Parts: sequence; C-alpha cells; structure tokens
Amino acid sequence: MEKKKVDRRIVVAVWVCALFLVWELAALLIRTVIPVNTPETKLPYFHAVIITFVTSFIELAESAWVTFVNAAHGFLIGTLIGCIVALVMSWSKVIEKIGFPYLIVSQMIPVLGLAPIIYKLVGGGDQSKVAISAFISFFPVAVNLLDGFNSVDILRKELLYSYSTPKPVTYFKLMIPSALPALFTGMKIAAPRTITAAILIEMMGSTEGIGVKILYALYYSGAGSTKFWSCIIMAAILGMLSSVVVSILERMIIPWERAMIKKGEA
Repeated sequence: MEKKKVDRRIVVAVWVCALFLVWELAALLIRTVIPVNTPETKLPYFHAVIITFVTSFIELAESAWVTFVNAAHGFLIGTLIGCIVALVMSWSKVIEKIGFPYLIVSQMIPVLGLAPIIYKLVGGGDQSKVAISAFISFFPVAVNLLDGFNSVDILRKELLYSYSTPKPVTYFKLMIPSALPALFTGMKIAAPRTITAAILIEMMGSTEGIGVKILYALYYSGAGSTKFWSCIIMAAILGMLSSVVVSILERMIIPWERAMIKKGEA
C-alpha cells in the first residue's frame, strides 16, 4: 500500500517538474528565438506566475470561493434532477424510450451558446450561475445513473421478482445500491463542468467571482500577464477541488466499492 502512495507522489512530482521546464523553455524561446516585438505579452515565465499567484492568493481565493459556492449549488440541484430523471426512466422502459432522445437533444446546444440564453432569461446574478451549473451537471448524472440501473445483474432482479418483491423495495434494496458507483462516475464528470459553466457566466457580466478576475486581467493586462495566468491556475484548482470533493463523498458513502477494487487489484 505504501509503495503505491510513493509511486503516485513521484508521478505527480515528475509531471509538475515537466510542466515547469516546458513552460520556462517556451517562454525563453519566445524571448530569444521567435522574433516577436513584445514577448512579455505572449507567455510569462512560470516562476513569475507562481510568484504572482502566491502574492495574490487571498484575493484570488475569495473570488474563487464565490464561484465555487454558486457552482456547488447548481451542481446539487442538477444532481437531484439527474437522479429523478434516471429513476423515472429506469422505472418504465416506455418513458425511457420516449424521454431519452429529448435528454440527448437538451445537450446539443454548446455551453457558449447556452450561457447567453440563461444569462438573458435569469439575469446576471448568482441565479444564472446556479441555473447553468444545474443544467450542465444534470445530464452526465442522469445518463450514468440510468446506465447503472440498466446494468444491475438480471439474475438478482429476477430473484427478487420471484419472491413478489414490490418494485419500490427492489429499488431500495438492489437497484439504488448497485447503481451508486455509476452515479458517482457521473458526478465526477459533472463537477468540473459546473465550475467552467459558472466562470463563463461570470465573464459575461457578473460583479464577483474568479471569472470576473480572469476577464479584468485579460482586458487590462492581456493574455500574457502573470495576473491572468494566476487566475487560470486558480480556476484549474477549483475544477480539481470539485472532483476531489466528489471522490471523498464516494469513499464515505460507498466504501465497499473501493474495497472491492483493491481486492480485484490484489
């Protein structure tokens, strides 16, 4: 067990070092090899970005927290809607056949096209961030949970049916526990997407949030500024943090799944 932990740390360290070296070399090449008039506006040095990130951490963290809270609210609402949709579709195959195409169609509008629509309908406040985060998150949750319901062992279902087990009891005893891993898979996919959606709405006219910081840094300092890249790094950390939170919840709610994975690896 300890060996696996050490190996993961080594892998992370290698990736961080590789990122640092590649970024530094790219910035150096822009300044020495590629003929550009203003290299500092193209790509700053990575160490300069880190320095700006550290010195501006409190300011960035406060803005990131606003984004995270709104995205989390939308994520919870979207997850609840996705669970209800998947439950209803799995309950009746007729409803699934009728409703699934509409479920797919609802995701054909790209986020860049959907954000202005929600912004106009709901407004530029926190409600629009919550609304688009909920809309973005419900689909992967619904699809993965529905797949989890449909993947339950048919022999187990037939055994319960042979004892004339009521359908609600079958769901409570078998279907829902068996589909929980699929549910968390959908949640892991949805969580970072809600952060991206909330940031996009913030960049369209909000007054606070990490998206506003990104927009201001881009507008006043340009894409090559250390401030801009510091905001991008904070946004990336938010996306990773959302996935980590879901993973922690998964370990708390379905610890047997992790034990089964470890047993299978052994």
